[in-house]
Parts: sequence; structure tokens; C-alpha cells
Amino acid sequence: MEKPARTHFHIHDLLARRWSPRAFDERPVETDTLRTLFEAARWAPSSNNEQPWRFIVATKQHQTDWNRLFECLAEGNRRWAFRAPVLVLSIASMQFEDDGKPNRHAFHDTGLATENFVLQATAQGLIAHQMAGFDVERARLDLRVPAGYEPVAMIAVGYPGDSALLPERLRERELRPRDRRPITAWTFSGQWGTDFLATDLVQEEESSR
Repeated sequence: MEKPARTHFHIHDLLARRWSPRAFDERPVETDTLRTLFEAARWAPSSNNEQPWRFIVATKQHQTDWNRLFECLAEGNRRWAFRAPVLVLSIASMQFEDDGKPNRHAFHDTGLATENFVLQATAQGLIAHQMAGFDVERARLDLRVPAGYEPVAMIAVGYPGDSALLPERLRERELRPRDRRPITAWTFSGQWGTDFLATDLVQEEESSR
């Protein structure tokens, strides 16, 4: 099911098409396709090229591993994620490798790698749904995440499925039009509170030449 964003300004089609469905088909995802997603993640930018992201991935072809990730999910996410053929946990390394100092950009950079991952998934005809609803401590323990690393998000990955198979409440959410706050609610020009869209940045740049 396609549900492209209704944008106020033109953006790349890939960005407009990316969304987070819950209706998955149980068809397996090919190994080479999965490798392509992680290759996209590999080329994300990061502070000092630290590349703090780590991923644990499990497919239903390896049911014990997949179950280990699935059982970390919150109950609300289990209600639909059970059909996803692939589950992934993103993890952030919280210290810089060269000096051991805290890396306050680790979550940010892991998010950039994850966005590359989900955009590549969209380009490959897949869907990906990122989840905050999981038991962090259970994931840390059951998936043997070492000290100095923080579980960030779970991601369900697979091919689009039939929304009619979702519970009614989730089906309604699946079909609901997508929405976002307007740019003016969170982007300011020069300083906090100055309306970005009301400022003619191009004209100001040209007049200063």
C-alpha cells in the first residue's frame, strides 16, 4: 500500500514514499537485499567518521534468533510485528574509539544510518517500521549487548502486506492520512522564534553581495 506524503514543497519521491506501515507480508526478504540495506546504512555521515551504529538482525529462517528479538517487543507492537520476516535492533556505541570520551552524537548518528537503511528499503520495494516500544534491558541481556553500547530502536522489515489482516484499531491507523507539523512550528530564521518562511533568505543573500 502506497501512502505518499502530502507535501507543501516538492521533495524527492523516495522521501515522500517512505512511511511506517504495520501490514507485513510474511514473504522472506532475500539475503542480498538485506545486505544492500546495511550497505546503505554503512555510508551514513557521523561525527569524526566514528560510525557508532551497530545492528543485530534476525530473520524467520533462523526462528530462535528472530524470537529473541520479537520477545523484547512491547505487547502493542507484537500485535502486528509477528508477520514481519525480519527484525533488527539498532545500537549506539556511546564512547569515541580513539580516546574513550562520551560521544553525545551517537544516537543522532545511529539515527542517520537507520534513515539510510529505511530509505534503501523503500527503494527496494520493502517497508520498514521503527519502534521505540521494546524492553531495553531485556534486549541488552538476551542479545548480549556489551557495556558501553545502548539499544536504540527495533525495526521490522519486509514486503508490504494486506492491511485487512490488522486488528481494527491498527487498520484504521494504517489507512489514516499522514500528517506532520508545519515547517513554521519548528524551524526559525537566525534565532529562536523568528518565522523561517517569512524570511526571504535568497533575497538577503543577493543583497549582501
